[in-house]
Amino acid sequence: MSPDLNALSVFVLVAELRSFRGTAERLGVTRPAVSQSIQRLEETLGLALVRRTTRSVSLTEEGQRLYDDVAPAVADLRAAISSAGELRAHPRGQLRLAVSSIAETFLSGKLLAEFGRANADVQIDVTVTDEEFDIVAEGYDAGVRLGEVIAQDMIAVPVSPQQRQVAVCTPAYLATYGTPQHPRELAKHRCIGWRPAPLAAPYRWEFEENGREFAVSVEPEYTTNDMALMVKLALADAGIAFGMEETFRPNLQNGQLVPLLGKYCPRFSGFYLYYPNRRNLAPKMRALLDHIRRARLTAEKNIPPLG
Repeated sequence: MSPDLNALSVFVLVAELRSFRGTAERLGVTRPAVSQSIQRLEETLGLALVRRTTRSVSLTEEGQRLYDDVAPAVADLRAAISSAGELRAHPRGQLRLAVSSIAETFLSGKLLAEFGRANADVQIDVTVTDEEFDIVAEGYDAGVRLGEVIAQDMIAVPVSPQQRQVAVCTPAYLATYGTPQHPRELAKHRCIGWRPAPLAAPYRWEFEENGREFAVSVEPEYTTNDMALMVKLALADAGIAFGMEETFRPNLQNGQLVPLLGKYCPRFSGFYLYYPNRRNLAPKMRALLDHIRRARLTAEKNIPPLG
């Protein structure tokens, strides 16, 4: 039978304090409980370890040898437990996040920069990806995606306002090709498509009319998995692009791009940070969640629609 590790730690403390009473007080247990632990350890090893009289406690030769052998290991265990307690109280270590490339609010830089300044011992590693995979199996602490595609067994915390997809182009494009009045007219226009990965199908152009959702099949003249390139092509009068409103927001606000078909573009649930349901969250994750909640409380409310 293997020795009880708890009994070994009790034995080490008895050896150090030379007192059953002192050991009991240190551990917050009764003296009989300490005696029983030492007795079980002696029975397991088949050795007498402690000499006990009414006035003193001392170690046998075998007990001294055992103490010399195990005391360093027990000290290491105590240090490890103490260190674990510190880790629980202080955020530290690498925080790995898998974030959708279209999560503009989260990727704007401000939220992560402020979190980093407030948590200097946390190293933030962000992989921008639109591929679907198991974040737990791949070693990520959390991910950021649209709420509608997050698995139900994950805990999800909102990190953006409601979203909507919009069609946009430059005023110069409209002057040349005209303005579509209905989403189905997009099939006759030059379009710029986006896909989440090189081998994936282009993203669907989805709209809503009279409470019913429908998709329009377009044949893009340009297709890319780089959101920044899609915006640049739209700004270069290459055609009509379709994507998240917040992706185009700066260019819509300064008039470089104009929104199209706004009444067919409903709002929907936005982006969420999601993570596995674990009983004890790492301090670094808890710190990130607290930071996100504070940022959400102070964020601007009721962002006005753009067309």
